[in-house]
Amino acid sequence: MIRLRGVCKSFGRNRVLAGVDLSVERGESLVIIGGSGTGKSVLLKCILGLVHPDAGTITVAGQPALTGGPGREAFLDRFGMLFQGGALFDSLPVWQNVAFRLLRGARKRPRDEARALAIDKLRRVGLKPEVADLFPAELSGGMQKRVSLARAIAAEPEIIFFDEPTTGLDPIMAGVINDLIREVVTEMGATAMTITHDMTSVRAIADKVAMLHGGVIRWCGPIAEMDRTDDPYVAQFIHGRAEGPIATVR
Repeated sequence: MIRLRGVCKSFGRNRVLAGVDLSVERGESLVIIGGSGTGKSVLLKCILGLVHPDAGTITVAGQPALTGGPGREAFLDRFGMLFQGGALFDSLPVWQNVAFRLLRGARKRPRDEARALAIDKLRRVGLKPEVADLFPAELSGGMQKRVSLARAIAAEPEIIFFDEPTTGLDPIMAGVINDLIREVVTEMGATAMTITHDMTSVRAIADKVAMLHGGVIRWCGPIAEMDRTDDPYVAQFIHGRAEGPIATVR
């Protein structure tokens, strides 16, 4: 579904991606791990065309990723996104947040239909219809994250990106969100890419894991093989060891 070959990206003298090769199969849930500042978010932005790679190729369903032109809107319609921190619009009620894409663009739905679809998605993530007319500030952090997930799936996307989906949540709520992500991705048959530092999330969400380090994919394999790999970078990261090949600030 998604294929990257030799993708490079630098910002000035800072070379963030130095030849990334990665494939994500249709319906697969891939989790990308790696330290802060290693380029994980830049990688997602390159796939979406928000950042233009300096070199390499990116294809989605066998077609080149579009960064502009008349097909750009249709290309983006294939994606859903759960942003780090939720990124809800404070000035809009919950249902309009969830239905944001449904109320705009070439595939705009009637307002009543968009509201009904939003309430249905809220139910899917465990929120009652009464939540629809509240504002984000009236919700707990866990409820806001559920609303963000409902928005990510509202337009039935083929591909969903999750950027640190459990950041700021307590362990119990993080577990709830992990379970919801796994359930909705499986039900929809969507292809998922997740960025996270939370190893509990990795084990709950991933079919396959890729570690980004030094601008390249250092290791990639099924979740079942992650704990057995002898790669020292992966072992240090997943076990949170201070000693190892990954430099730490002292």
